[in-house]
Amino acid sequence: MATANGAHLFNHYGSNSRFIHFTSRNTTSKLFLTKTSHFRTPNKRSFHLNNTLTDKIHHPITEQGGESDLSSFAPDAASITSSIKYHAEFTPVFSPERFELPKAFFATAQSVRDSLLINWNATYDVYEKLNMKQAYYLSMEFLQGRALLNAIGNLELTGAFAEALKNLGHNLENVASQVTRCCSWKWGLGRLASCFLDSLATLNYPAWGYGLRYKYGLFKQRITKDGQEEVAEEWLEIGSPWEVVRNDVSYPIKFYGKVSTGSDGKRYWIGGEDIKAVAYDVPIPGYKTRTTISLRLWSTQVPSADFDLSAFNAGEHTKACEAQASAEKICYILYPGDESEEGKILRLKQQYTLCSASLQDIISRFERRSGDRIKWEEFPEKVAVQMNDTHPTLCIPELMRILIDLKGLNWNEAWNITQRTVAYTNHTVLPEALEKWSYELMQKLLPRHVEIIEAIDEELVHEIVSKYGSLDLNKLEEKLTTMRILENFDLPSSVAELFIKPEISVDDDTETVEVHDKVEASDKVVINDEDDAGKKTSVKTEAAAEKDIDKKTPVSPEPAVIPPKKVRMANLCVVGGHAVNGVAEIHSEIVKEEVFNDFYKLWPEKFQNKTNGVTPRRWIRFCNPPLSAIITKWTGTEDWVLKTEKLAELQKFADNEDLQNEWREAKRSNKIKVVSFLKEKTGYSVVPDAMFDIQVKRIHEYKRQLLNIFGIIYRYKKMKEMTAAERKTNFVPRVCIFGGKAFATYVQAKRIVKFITDVGATINHDPEIGDLLKVVFVPDYNVSVAELLIPASDLSEHISTAGMEASGTSNMKFAMSSCIQIGTLDGANVEIREEVGEENFFLFGAQAHEIAGLRKERADGKFVPDERFEEVKEFVRSGAFGSYNYDDLIGSLEGNECFGRADYFLVGKDFPSYIECQEKVDEAYRDQKRWTKMSILNTAGSYKFSSDRTIHEYAKDIWNIEAVEIA
Repeated sequence: MATANGAHLFNHYGSNSRFIHFTSRNTTSKLFLTKTSHFRTPNKRSFHLNNTLTDKIHHPITEQGGESDLSSFAPDAASITSSIKYHAEFTPVFSPERFELPKAFFATAQSVRDSLLINWNATYDVYEKLNMKQAYYLSMEFLQGRALLNAIGNLELTGAFAEALKNLGHNLENVASQVTRCCSWKWGLGRLASCFLDSLATLNYPAWGYGLRYKYGLFKQRITKDGQEEVAEEWLEIGSPWEVVRNDVSYPIKFYGKVSTGSDGKRYWIGGEDIKAVAYDVPIPGYKTRTTISLRLWSTQVPSADFDLSAFNAGEHTKACEAQASAEKICYILYPGDESEEGKILRLKQQYTLCSASLQDIISRFERRSGDRIKWEEFPEKVAVQMNDTHPTLCIPELMRILIDLKGLNWNEAWNITQRTVAYTNHTVLPEALEKWSYELMQKLLPRHVEIIEAIDEELVHEIVSKYGSLDLNKLEEKLTTMRILENFDLPSSVAELFIKPEISVDDDTETVEVHDKVEASDKVVINDEDDAGKKTSVKTEAAAEKDIDKKTPVSPEPAVIPPKKVRMANLCVVGGHAVNGVAEIHSEIVKEEVFNDFYKLWPEKFQNKTNGVTPRRWIRFCNPPLSAIITKWTGTEDWVLKTEKLAELQKFADNEDLQNEWREAKRSNKIKVVSFLKEKTGYSVVPDAMFDIQVKRIHEYKRQLLNIFGIIYRYKKMKEMTAAERKTNFVPRVCIFGGKAFATYVQAKRIVKFITDVGATINHDPEIGDLLKVVFVPDYNVSVAELLIPASDLSEHISTAGMEASGTSNMKFAMSSCIQIGTLDGANVEIREEVGEENFFLFGAQAHEIAGLRKERADGKFVPDERFEEVKEFVRSGAFGSYNYDDLIGSLEGNECFGRADYFLVGKDFPSYIECQEKVDEAYRDQKRWTKMSILNTAGSYKFSSDRTIHEYAKDIWNIEAVEIA
């Protein structure tokens, strides 16, 4: 049972809260709250910062004369300075002697949090009183990046905090950069989720995010001579100033055990391993609004009673801590390796912990708000649960379990509520990303949930048979095979008889004999190689003349390979939810026509498109101040930050020479920052006047970093064949920047990282090439690095194999930030090209509808590679980039078939189109007026790709929630 109680759970300070005064040099300010009944005054002492401040800070005391209205208080630089000093002194995380950057960051963040707490409490007070429907967004990832700048920007206090920190001897940007140690890894799913929370708060929608509180990120990436090296990424080593632990909000989580039937006929999940999930809340402020919503993250532990004190005192220290260690490791790492059985168990534990704790919390809130009159049929009218990809799929059986086993509803009632509550966002068409779990593993870890999934699967089978029973049996069987949640399972007995094949009749005088060497094959009548259990059956022959054969040799058929039983999580999402959405128009069509086509035919009303978006606050307003100021100047208002359609007004000024000059200057100032950053992080020197050509995203074969680096090699080889004068005439100077992480067990992706760094090491040290071409791999790419690189980009590469990228969001960030794109018609590229204008997007490559035919052409041996592609491969094999053997990497692009070969991602096919398109890029860049106009039109056309638009669509079409403004 949850330990969270009380109708005012989120009124963190209660009714005894008063304003607290503290004295600065010039002002007395009201910023802090404390409970008057528990306040004690310690001895006062002097507090010195950087040897420049000698003010004595007085501990706050309760304001006399009643409570005041916090909502009308607007902090200024002086009060913020005092606030930061107060937290440095009285909310210590570091020793008191020095006020260095880490300490300045924590004190500043805690000061910001004070302001957020006021709005945070007010927001949830309103939600509790109005009891409106809320959306709950469940995701395995929430990657916020630099929350400090985002928070003070949303509070419209950037200038005041900058001045306050200057008063204390620090620069705001330097202080904000200290946050890169926390939640810094850049992964699209988590970044999207954080953009969505920003938009939900900004648009005043009642919502909540749920995730896990990881101790470490996926990993911190180091680049060495051997390529990528992974080390632990410490997200919580020094804590987080933003989170608030809720020790009174915890829920039990169970694993393993068994299911038994009680005397009342109910199913009970008993025994096993028990842990608890404890809530940590992070405030998410909206922009220019008081609405501040929560991101609730779960930390896992066991009660102190589970610590084996006897074992510890007996010297068995490891044994004594086993339960705690087993619970804590659930939240150690984002996406632990799952090659091993233990890794798979840990991942499944993570997913179930997220789902169970979150649903118990949601249900507790529903019951609290309902009071004494709980009507479970109203649950979907108060709750909308969005599953961000398949990781939270266990929400479906878990909600069923709670409603049936704990709340006493019958199956039909629970299933109706579940289907009306839950919705699913699909993020991929890659088969390996459509999760399937081992049935055996899931049955061991979550036995009650497997029972529920089996029942859901049986209902699905009956629905399919009812709908398509008139089909040819072979076609019906194909549909069942494709659509079932349980893979490689026998059909339920209730429908299995439909598929019993008639026996083959034989003459009465046939008899069963052993097969001899000399038996003619044509005489055999094989009744069945195997029955359903895989047992051998007999072989009957036309008896006659074969009995006199001397030598008898029994036939031993090949043992059957029994495929493993799996649980298809994506199919469960489609069946158990009321809505299924893709994340770009082309992706949603692929979902309907290919990935879930049979489901789409059965339930067309479930399927929708919700093209992704990103927040213009972070990706223009806060991370690109020079561009932001220009947009405000030329549109005449700052309204574009909330109403991005106003960006379109830039179109009418695209040819204006003054705007173009300002636009180029803003870009150059951003590039100068990156020049310094690259020197610091990689040691490479680049010039800001070169074209910055950037590809930053997860390293994966389908994203085709290999195509990009092959294009660079071709460019380099052609340069080497020319004189210095010819090079200068034929090529525009470029700095080619890569960034992204290869999953630790993805060998081919790690080879690509190694390859890029080797190519860079050769080109960057070639004196003949100089500044005409540089190749830089930025280590440990993350949100904070993105906030530097994206504003400085001239060209960005979004070159995935058509039909394989669900949407992408980095393409949207680049477009917003005045970058021109080269790409295929894949994911959101299609819509970006439509919005910014075909002439302002460099398009190349095969289209999605052609891919299957091109792969078949390859398999049939009909593909003829371009000679320029072959030239690059030979150049690599010649040792031009070092002695490392790249045969395995190059080999993946060769052959006609076989796993890991045959150029599945069509690098060779698209290579000619790609390098010819790059020649057009050079041509356009030489004409800076034309290039700048294209850049302006990219920003002007990016308005559609605000996450605000996406969230409005989710709220209206899927969640059915209404905005509530906090007064």
